[in-house]
Amino acid sequence: MTDTRKTALIVGASRTLGLALAAEYLRRGWDVIGTVRGSRHTGLHDLAEASGGRLTIESLEMTEPEHISALRDRLAQRTLDLLFVNAAITRGDIPIGEVPTDMFTEVMITNALSPMRVVESLRPLVASTGTIGVMSSDQGSIALNTEGGQDLYRASKSALNQLMRSHAARHAEDTRTLLLMDPGWVRTELGGPDADLSVEESIPGVAETIESHRGKSGLHFLDYQGQAVPW
Repeated sequence: MTDTRKTALIVGASRTLGLALAAEYLRRGWDVIGTVRGSRHTGLHDLAEASGGRLTIESLEMTEPEHISALRDRLAQRTLDLLFVNAAITRGDIPIGEVPTDMFTEVMITNALSPMRVVESLRPLVASTGTIGVMSSDQGSIALNTEGGQDLYRASKSALNQLMRSHAARHAEDTRTLLLMDPGWVRTELGGPDADLSVEESIPGVAETIESHRGKSGLHFLDYQGQAVPW
């Protein structure tokens, strides 16, 4: 009997949103590959122990290109139905003119350049009917930026969105679905304690939106409720 279970690779799955997304796809009956940084024990390891072998863990330092290449080589015989990159850091609400150069570089590399390196490198592993998604934010929307603040974080997410649009244009013939996902303002270390949503309120919607857009080629910028986010 052929195994028809789908496979998701979730990059950045050790905690909060990425961990919850891995758990959600396990709940939906998928096989999941989740990546962590370093060798320390994380919540993903606990989830793997309870998964009955359906969750495997890979080590990946996303900001190191050779680590991405090594992961691609290790997974070369796998076919992915979903590649989802969850990665973001913030270094506080600092006016852009006061942001040190090394901080600017760190945030842009982590939030924009590295996710796109993963997308570009691992794209061949994704089935032609599969989905490639990255965790974006409505703070990356230029149209919605009417109040300012979080200059560097906003800029990094706008850069990610623009780079995904360039990727989509370069591969306009590709049948894969491309998604920029806004999870909403979620109570995480990054979102802070005053955010509107819990992880449990956001992530099932993120997964449902991803799945409802399966087979819809091209690039879509969507929130966790499946609504289009203005660019």
